[in-house]
Amino acid sequence: MILAILDSAGLPIIGGVDLLLITLAARMPQYAYLAAAYAVAGSLIGNLILFAIARKGGEAFLARHLSTRRGRRLHAWFEQYGLVTVFVPALSPIPLPMKIPVFCAGALEVHWSYFIGVVLAARAIRYFSLAFLGMRYGSATFLFLQKHIVEVGVIALILAGASVLIIKLARRAARRRRAHLHQG
Repeated sequence: MILAILDSAGLPIIGGVDLLLITLAARMPQYAYLAAAYAVAGSLIGNLILFAIARKGGEAFLARHLSTRRGRRLHAWFEQYGLVTVFVPALSPIPLPMKIPVFCAGALEVHWSYFIGVVLAARAIRYFSLAFLGMRYGSATFLFLQKHIVEVGVIALILAGASVLIIKLARRAARRRRAHLHQG
């Protein structure tokens, strides 16, 4: 849990949590899902620390960068799909940068509950899946993941696409409700 907190709060420990979780699941399968739950909790705490720091001081940093045309475009994109940029690296066992999207989410004042939901969902899928794979394949889990890297990438892209679709549908439904309320 402490390793997950440190990793998610900004101290990069690439693959450390995954490796520890898989190793524990292979050697002590009776604790695999408990370890996964601790990894999820630790990751959430660490990401919330980084999110809160960005929430307090990130506005000034972003304000300088949002004054450019490119900055405004990136801001608009993040406003529309930003949490997908948190979901995909939080889910993927392939090392992807997650600190920058978490920082942006905090600085752009994404609602806490949305952020927590995205991190919890992605990390729960990732860590419980790794615990299962560690129990099933033991030390060969990393070989399994390397052998199936394309499938893992496709699954991550499908989940990201589904997330974007859900966001669009939810926004469309909210616009319809607002329009209906204004008409009535």
